[in-house]
Order: sequence, then C-alpha cells, then structure tokens
Amino acid sequence: MEIHRALSQISEIHAHVSRGEVYRGFRSVPVGLSGLLALAAAGLQLRIFPADPLAWFIAYWTGVAALGATVAGAGIVHSYLFRYSERERRTTRRVVGQLLPALFAGVLCTGVFHARQLPVEFLPGLWAILFGLGIFAARPYLPHRIGWVGLYYVIAGVWLLAAPASPAAVVWGMGLVFGVGQLAGAMVLYWNLERENNGGKKPQR
Repeated sequence: MEIHRALSQISEIHAHVSRGEVYRGFRSVPVGLSGLLALAAAGLQLRIFPADPLAWFIAYWTGVAALGATVAGAGIVHSYLFRYSERERRTTRRVVGQLLPALFAGVLCTGVFHARQLPVEFLPGLWAILFGLGIFAARPYLPHRIGWVGLYYVIAGVWLLAAPASPAAVVWGMGLVFGVGQLAGAMVLYWNLERENNGGKKPQR
C-alpha cells in the first residue's frame, strides 16, 4: 500500500510540474503554414466548384483539415518518436489528450451532418467553436496568450453560425476564420517561445 501511495504521489508531482511548464512541441512555422493552407483551400474550392461551392464541402474540408494537421503536427510526431525524453513524451500525451475531446466531438458532429444531410453552412461555425474549446483545454500547457486565440475561434464560430451567408461567403468564412486563427496562433508561439529563446530570454507564459 505504501508503495502504491508513493507512486501515486510521484505521478501527481509529475503532473503538477508539467502544468507549470510551457509545452514547446508546437512551432510557429508549421502552425502558420496550416493557416495559409486554409486560406488557399478556400480560394481553390471556389475555383473547383464555381457553380456549387458547397458541393463535397465535408469531404473537401476534412481533407484540408487532415493535411493541415499533418503539416502542424509532423514535427511533434518526429520529436516524440526520436528526440523526446520520457517526461517530454508524457507532457505531449497530456497536451494532445486535452485537445482530443473537442476534435473527437467535431468528428462526431460532422458524421451526423453527413448522415442526416443537414445544412453544411453551419459546420464552419461549429468547427470553430469546438476548436476554440480545444485550445482552452490545452491552455495550461501552452503560452497563456494562446487563450486569446481560443476566444477568437469561439467568437468567430458564433458569428459564422448567426450571420446569414451565401455559399461563397460560407467558404471564405471557413478559410478566413481558420486561416487568421492559425496565423495568430503562430504569432503567439513565436513571440512567447521562439523569439525569447533566440534572444536568450526566458519564455513568457
């Protein structure tokens, strides 16, 4: 019993220490590239489907999201497999675990929209709100200013849900909200982590 109690206390100490550290796995350049990808994807969608911009909307943006996640997360996967210590891997699992519920909820809601053939005009707003909530969930491990990016996603998502829009406006709303959001996230990561490291200063939370 004493051994189990000691191990439990050690795990709690590790968790407390991890929450006090800033996770450095996310980098500004890959996150920024995922934002540029969202902007480019919106313009490309209007060219591919000029008559009906919302045709294949779910399949198209699911593919864009998968590509964006690959761009933003490839470095994390590589570091996790080949560079990180066991403690850094544990922190990575915690951060990703904080994000997963919101992302999983987005996948489930998307599946319902597809199965019930619900209006896809509401998906960009729903996706933005869930993504913002995911950012808030991971905020204890990230620079505190990332909370403003999460708030931006939530507010932008509510605006997308409330504002009537043409099909083209829905596409651009999707691209702009996520494009600007990812670029803002990249700026936070650079300003609060990478810039300080390059200048020899302590990273800001």
